[in-house]
Amino acid sequence: MEKSQLKYVYLVILSLIWGSSFILIKKALGQENGNLTLTPLQLGALRVILSGVILTVIGLSSFKKASKSDYLWLFISGLLGTFFPVFLFAYAQTEIDSAVSGILNSTVPLITLILGAIVFGISFSRVQLLGVIIGLGGAIGLIFAGMEGNPDQNYLFAGFVLIACCCYASNVNIIKRYLQNVKPLAIAAGNFIFITPLAVIVLFLSDGHSLDYTNPQIQKSLGYIVVLCIFGTVAAKIMFNKLVQITSPVFASSVTYLMPVVGLTWGILDGESFNFWQGISTAVIIFAVVLVTRAKKEKPATD
Repeated sequence: MEKSQLKYVYLVILSLIWGSSFILIKKALGQENGNLTLTPLQLGALRVILSGVILTVIGLSSFKKASKSDYLWLFISGLLGTFFPVFLFAYAQTEIDSAVSGILNSTVPLITLILGAIVFGISFSRVQLLGVIIGLGGAIGLIFAGMEGNPDQNYLFAGFVLIACCCYASNVNIIKRYLQNVKPLAIAAGNFIFITPLAVIVLFLSDGHSLDYTNPQIQKSLGYIVVLCIFGTVAAKIMFNKLVQITSPVFASSVTYLMPVVGLTWGILDGESFNFWQGISTAVIIFAVVLVTRAKKEKPATD
C-alpha cells in the first residue's frame, strides 16, 4: 500500500485505539466503596511496567541496532510521549469524565503547531494561526461548559490533560526531527527500556507492591490495564512512530481530532453526561484542528 493511502489507515486505527483508551483508564482506576481501586500513580506505573516488559521482549533486538547517539532522544521521547502523560491523564480522570479528556486531547495538533514554530522553526500560515486561536477558545469553552453541566467535577484537573497534550506535541516534533531514521519498533522499545525503571520506583513509592493482587476488583482493574497496554500503548506506539516518519508532525497529531468521537461514544454508553454547549465547544475544537492540519499543503513524505 502506498504511503498516501497507508497514512489514513494508520490514522483511523489509531483513532479507534486511543479513543477507547480514556474509558479504559476510567475503568482501570475503578471504584470500591467510594474509593479508587488504584491510585493514578499505581495505574500509570503498572501501565508503563507491563508495556515495558512486552516491548523489551519483542523489540530489544531492534533497539540494539539504534545508534548510541540516539539514546538521549529516545529517553526524552519516552518521558514526554508516555511517562508523564500516563500519570497526568490518570490524575485528570479522577475528577473529569473520560469523554472530556478525549475531547481536550484533540488540542494536540494545535500545540504541535505552536511548539513546532517556536522551538523547531516550522513555518505556519495565517489560517493555521487562526485555527490555533479558535481551538484554544474551544478548549476553554469546553471546560466552562463542563463546569456548568457537571458542577460536582473539578475542571481544574483539565489542566493535567492540557499539560499531557504539550508533552505529546513535543514528542511528535522530537521523533520527526531527531529520530527520523530509527525504526518505529526501536523507538517504542527504547522509550520503555529507559522509562520502565522509573515506573518501578514510582510503583514502590505509591505502595503498588503491597496491593492485594488476589482481590477481584484489583484483578479487574489489571485486566483493563493489560488491554490498555497491548493495544493503547504497545501496538499504537509502534504504529504512531511509523505515521510520524511517513508524514508531518501536524498530520500525525491530527489523529486526536478523530479520537473525541470514539471517546465521547464510550463515555455516553457508560452513562456520562454531555450537554449542548459541550457539543458546540467540541465542534469548535474539531473545526480549528481541521484548519491547522489542512490549511497548508503537506510536503511529500520521505523515507
